[in-house]
Amino acid sequence: MTSRLTETVIDCADPARLADFWCAVLGYVVITRREELVEIAPSARPDADVLADLRREPTLGSLLFVAVPDGEKTTKNRLHLDLSPIDCSQAAEVERLEGLGARRVDIGQGEQRWVVMADPEGNEFCVLRSLAPGEFSL
Repeated sequence: MTSRLTETVIDCADPARLADFWCAVLGYVVITRREELVEIAPSARPDADVLADLRREPTLGSLLFVAVPDGEKTTKNRLHLDLSPIDCSQAAEVERLEGLGARRVDIGQGEQRWVVMADPEGNEFCVLRSLAPGEFSL
């Protein structure tokens, strides 16, 4: 017996704003939008297709942004996302993300090859090496 990772839930103050940011970052689409939550995924597909894929093998899960009354984030994330650019350099992707509203942050990481950033609500994530042709090879 096994389980599948189907959603990653992110508590936030403004689900629509954060979902729109992450859709722009990842190329995802909104699959559910309500006042208190927004769910995004790699593509909008019929539930039966998603279920069949999940039963067959692990797949990419959705991100679910849920409104919480906790106020502003005040401590380092205990879980974060790592991103790898696929069609540009790391520096170009960091610049693009800053244009979308992300910012570089220092969480005490020191000098590293990755760049630590925060989304518009302060949730940290990392931009790793680029996987673009000419930037990365096996």
